[in-house]
Amino acid sequence: MSKQDLLNLSIEELQEFCILNNLPKFRATQIWRWMYCFGLNKFNDMTNIAKGTRDALSEIAYISRLDISEIQKSSDGTIKWLLKLSDGSEVETVFIPQEDRGTVCLSSQVGCTLNCTFCHTGTQALVRNLTSNEIIGQLMLVMDHLKDWPSGKNDRKVTNIVMMGMGEPLLNYNEVSKAIKVMMSDDGISLSRRRITLSTSGIIPKIREAGEELGVNLAISLHAVNDQLRDQLVPINKKYNLKALIEACRNYPPLSNSRRITWEYVMLKGVNDSQEDALGLINLIKGIPSKVNLIPFNPWPGSLFETSTKKNIDVFASILMDAGYASPIRTPRGKDIYAACGQLKSSSEKIRKSNLNKLTPIYSI
Repeated sequence: MSKQDLLNLSIEELQEFCILNNLPKFRATQIWRWMYCFGLNKFNDMTNIAKGTRDALSEIAYISRLDISEIQKSSDGTIKWLLKLSDGSEVETVFIPQEDRGTVCLSSQVGCTLNCTFCHTGTQALVRNLTSNEIIGQLMLVMDHLKDWPSGKNDRKVTNIVMMGMGEPLLNYNEVSKAIKVMMSDDGISLSRRRITLSTSGIIPKIREAGEELGVNLAISLHAVNDQLRDQLVPINKKYNLKALIEACRNYPPLSNSRRITWEYVMLKGVNDSQEDALGLINLIKGIPSKVNLIPFNPWPGSLFETSTKKNIDVFASILMDAGYASPIRTPRGKDIYAACGQLKSSSEKIRKSNLNKLTPIYSI
């Protein structure tokens, strides 16, 4: 009988696992806290559980950790991990330290199916979805590396999560939502939903579901203010156009004066960085509590675009600010190790469909 990876279970599933294996239900809460409050991955270290029970657990279960293929550290302190999964596929995970926070950027898929033309990840074919334990496992590994246990301490290094790594999170919604619930668990990693941001290029059917079920912050990879250009930059727009996307965002359940939509806007020289584009953006998001992140394009080998000039970015930002929208210009982090926005890419190749079906289904668009 194969062992069960407990990192792949929700608290309810862990309770069922204990009952099925003749363990009292309360053991699930004990194990859960050891895993997610203290970061333990060995049953022998769980000191409030009887030794006989620990030995029995070791026979039927384990708590996984992802393998590290490579670690790179940027001159600005950003750390990027290339992580190897059980099938040999690889994903990248990034930790970005700042004065007031520490943000982990998590991947949700190996590769990506959206083919956004300015994004390095988009040049890699979709290999497969990640499972929930592979998503939460990225965070666990970062916290291990930073010695950031126990998870609820006052001076924690990891304070924020962004689902902005490799892949489109809403095309793997079931596994992503399962992992996010673990991150938000009061008996576990205990991150506030206000500290977690889910980014999407606009998979409209899942936006409302995410808002109702998770209530986390929503970020939209926008990048253009008309359908003609967005069709080219973000091809999923051909299926879910701007009108439908804006309507979905306007009705996002957690939206309020204190909970804003974040619009991600990569600044591409001579493509989407004119004053007319700025005015078009204002008109597009009118009436929606919003913040606009202006992201200077981060070049990668073979990319077809150039970064907007500082002058154009500053003028664009000032137009947005004059209209009442916070519009910070994101300082690129980890560019020297290709860890900045849009630069993540692994060398994994697409696996055979017969093997893919054994892993986790890809949500069809």
